[in-house]
Amino acid sequence: MELILLIFVFVMAAFLGFELIQKVPSQLHTPLMSGSNAISGITMVGAIVAIRSTGGELGMWLGFVALILATINVVGGYLVTDRMLAMFKKKGK
Repeated sequence: MELILLIFVFVMAAFLGFELIQKVPSQLHTPLMSGSNAISGITMVGAIVAIRSTGGELGMWLGFVALILATINVVGGYLVTDRMLAMFKKKGK
């Protein structure tokens, strides 16, 4: 029963996330990226806690994979945000 509930929450989160992001105007994408980077930072902390607190080897490896993916997400998000902000800077002569 718990697995079905977790799958339901995952599907609803994916659907709602897609619907919300689809309706964001282009002017708000940079602040949205910054907010999602902060959430991914929290995910990194959670992954580190999962690595340290699990007793089994499977949990440790899953936490490690989560840490790697969250790190890639944070770095990529900051690179995209920086590139988007560079488009708004005035060109020098």
